[in-house]
Amino acid sequence: MKLWDKGQPTDQKIDQFTVGMDRTLDLLIAPYDVQASKAHAAMLAHVGLITQEESQALIQSLNHIGESIEAGEFVIEDSFEDVHSKIEFLLTQELGETGKKIHAARSRNDQVLVACQLYLKAELEAIKTEALALFELLMDLAEQHKNTLMPGYTHLQVAMPSSFGLWFSAYAEGLVDDLYLAHAAYKTTDQNPLGSAAGYGSSFPIDREMTTRELGFSKLKYNVVAAQMGRGKTEKAVGYALASLGGTLGRLAMDICLYMGQDFGFISFPDQLTTGSSIMPHKKNPDVFELIRGKSALLQALPNTLTLLTNNLPSGYHREYQLLKEVLFPAIANLKSCLDMMRFGLKDIQISTQITDQPKYDYLFSVDTLNELVLQGMPFRDAYKSLGTDIAQGNYVPKRDINHTHIGSIGAPGFEQIKAKMQRASDWTNN
Repeated sequence: MKLWDKGQPTDQKIDQFTVGMDRTLDLLIAPYDVQASKAHAAMLAHVGLITQEESQALIQSLNHIGESIEAGEFVIEDSFEDVHSKIEFLLTQELGETGKKIHAARSRNDQVLVACQLYLKAELEAIKTEALALFELLMDLAEQHKNTLMPGYTHLQVAMPSSFGLWFSAYAEGLVDDLYLAHAAYKTTDQNPLGSAAGYGSSFPIDREMTTRELGFSKLKYNVVAAQMGRGKTEKAVGYALASLGGTLGRLAMDICLYMGQDFGFISFPDQLTTGSSIMPHKKNPDVFELIRGKSALLQALPNTLTLLTNNLPSGYHREYQLLKEVLFPAIANLKSCLDMMRFGLKDIQISTQITDQPKYDYLFSVDTLNELVLQGMPFRDAYKSLGTDIAQGNYVPKRDINHTHIGSIGAPGFEQIKAKMQRASDWTNN
């Protein structure tokens, strides 16, 4: 069944190519198509296009379809083009002429728009929940290991003393920035496109404010052309949010892979969280974190892929928009699995102590030793040259009893301030 079928069959090869992955991916948006159809049915009765009895019958039937989706029994067979045609078929099969009335005053264009946006809203909320759980773990680890020093690097050269407290909380605070972008994407999706029909509105006297309230959108996408042009732009906003989180996860995964190598030995994991080699019995490979690193790299390509797919398209609907689901929906699943696995692995991380006591890390303390000379009254530039001479002549004695007191430093990492910032960033109720 096709919603646009006028009795003239298309070639089967054309059907297969144009349907693509829709039957599989549309299972993800099926609950939201039901939700939007219920709101649409209520609105049609409200404006007098169908009776209240017909509306109630449609909503009751849609509830049954929703239950079958939730139970995992809903299937989109090859005889149907997509989720929209399957649901309309089921309504018509059960309700006859009443089922045929559900499509009045809407198009498959705004049908897929509203279902996708409801889906993306829900997924962004789920991603926020996963990111918050990882944030809390990172902050707990930061608190546990705040006094354990580790080397800090610039250019992969030993630079200055850091701490595991700083390292963990740095990635935690980075998640705050990611949620800022996720919130922006959420606000973009939180605009009701239903009623824009094929992108040019309808001659029916529909009530778009009503469906906005019914569906829990905070705003209406007023201009019908703008609503249709939001396809691609909305997905790209979500893509940037996913890419930002991917950047944070990928960088953390890279640090983990580096720091658990034997040349560093800063961290380790229980055997059950690592993999082995087919010929080297000593190996404990960080495969999970390498895959997170790889998947995160693919996530960071999302905005570019979505841009190339939709760039320079004129206004109105184009079939390329169908491919947005093939790019974005699997990426959402990948990000959620990466957030979950990062948290699963990090909860059992093992931290090495006394790392910086080793002589090879003496130069970590050169800046603190230099600063001590300045605090004693020597001009900074003179102190810098004096210490440089001591280092060159082998007379350098590191000052290991460091005292960092400013906010955000080893001695005052600002954990409570970071937590407060995240609390504000994760509050999406004030739009």
